[in-house]
Order: sequence, then structure tokens, then C-alpha cells
Amino acid sequence: MKRMGSPLSLNDPVYYTKIRKVSIMIQDIRPHHYENSFAAKRVPCSKDFVLAFQDRQVLVGTKEKEEGSLIFPTVEEFCENDTCYDQENSREDMGIYRFGEKELSYLFSIDETAFYLAEASEKGLSGFEWDDIGQFRNKKPGYLSFAGITGYQLFSWREDKKFCGHCGHPLIPSEKERAFICPDCHRVSYPKICPAVIVAVTHKDRILVSRYAGRTNARYALIAGFAEIGETIEETVHREVMEEVGVKVKNLQFYKSQPWSFSDSLLMGFFCELDGSGEIHLDETELAEACWLTREEMPSREGDISLTGEMMECFRKGER
Repeated sequence: MKRMGSPLSLNDPVYYTKIRKVSIMIQDIRPHHYENSFAAKRVPCSKDFVLAFQDRQVLVGTKEKEEGSLIFPTVEEFCENDTCYDQENSREDMGIYRFGEKELSYLFSIDETAFYLAEASEKGLSGFEWDDIGQFRNKKPGYLSFAGITGYQLFSWREDKKFCGHCGHPLIPSEKERAFICPDCHRVSYPKICPAVIVAVTHKDRILVSRYAGRTNARYALIAGFAEIGETIEETVHREVMEEVGVKVKNLQFYKSQPWSFSDSLLMGFFCELDGSGEIHLDETELAEACWLTREEMPSREGDISLTGEMMECFRKGER
């Protein structure tokens, strides 16, 4: 097999610039570098990783799972005896590579290691087992959890985009970008990314928190919601806060964004101030509870990988 670059090591440490003493979010994989350019696609080497999914499960190493860590099969392990690259039946321009009966599709790279999507094997794979994608919230190393959930988002998109939504014709991968093209009506389908807001509403030393309805053991969270057609992201903030808790806000300050592949979302975090009355009018179809908490009353979200957790920690520690 063609060898290109060195594999990532499970012992590689994850460092980050500590601008504030806050949690490391799921996409914060420094010093590792995530390369998502479709132009970076290349022929797989033996130690590149393969991501295989079925429904909401992913193929991971059994031994590492028992030890509380995470690993995916390499190309060499996944292809087993079919390790001879079949260039004639591959489509390198589309990022599709064949090894015997196995077909691998290029997704992205982290450092010198590429990640490929493959069809799930019916007979399974020795040393690996299926596990829920929810593990990507807490498994180490962090860069592999990020790779896993990002790969799952692309897998879900590919599963949903087998046929053209306009004419019903089977779609084909683009040769130029990460997209599917209808060869009949020429419409292009890109990965699904949903813009959404996370809103920290503050009033002096208090912050507005809520719990979602219909969830068991739900923790406190911030007001959140998806952008609607025809509105700016700032208008989304005002609308979601009013709809869910019935209060007005002012002085919006953008904090930072986060890709959140668990829900195909691009989250945008805002801090803002209460404008007028703080009396809560709860939307009980969305929320089970909403209340104002002081910094001292807030539960810790140390170590949380989400934008919500980081913003709550910033306020709790007096850093906002």
C-alpha cells in the first residue's frame, strides 16, 4: 500500500492556549491540525483511519473501549486481506478508493493522517465492536472524538443524499468539492449545516438558565434555538429568548462559535443583558424550567466540551 506520512499517536498530548480558564470544547484539538479541504484528498496509506457507521453506532477498538479510550480501525485492519490498491476501479478525482471489495471515501485529515468513510462490514471486524456515537462527548484522545463525530455528520449527510430531491435521479459525488451533483438536472447538494444560537442572558450577578422539557436528568443550559428563514442571527437571539422565556434583551455581544456535529449545527454564542422586566413566561412545550441563578448558585461545568458549558463557566467564574 502507498505510505504517506506518519500516523497519529494515541499518546499525543492536547495543548491549548489558555486565554481564559475555561473548558476545552470538542473542536479544540490543538496542537493537532484539522484539514477539511476536499482538495487535500489522497490515496489511503496503511495507518490512515477508517470510520464505519451503522445508524447511530460507530466501529471502535474493543480493547481501547474497555480501557476508556478510543481508536478506529486503520486501513490495513479494515481491509484485512484486501490491501492491494485497485487504481483502475477507483475514482481518485472523487476521493473514492477501492481495495478489493472495500470502498473508501476521503473525508478529511488531521495532521498527516487521513480519515475515510467505509460501508459497515456485515461480518464485523476482529478486535472492534459497535458503540454509540454519544461516546464522542467524553472519550479520549479528544482529536479522535472530534474526528468521529465530524465523520458521523458527513455519513448522515451522505445517507440522506442518495437521490436528487428535485427529479429523483441518483446523485454522484463532485470531482471539485465536497458535494453531490445530479447528473440529470445538475442541482448541487452540500453538507447540511444548521445555524443556531446559544444565548446567555445576564442581569447584574445573575444569569438566566433553563432545563429542556422531555429529557431525563437534564442539566441547566442556556437559551438556544435555530435560525429561521429570512432573519439575521441577531434577530434569532431576540426571537428565541422571547419565545422560550418571554423576556427582552439588549447589548448583544458575540462570544464565539462552535461546530456541533451531534445536531448538524453551527452554534453562535452571545452574551446579552436583560432589557426591562425579568419575569419569566415559560414556553412549556420547549422547557421544563427556567430561572435566574447567581454565580454562587450555578453548578460547575468544568470540562464540558460544549459552547453552552464554556459560556456558563465564564459567567460562574466572573470572567464575563
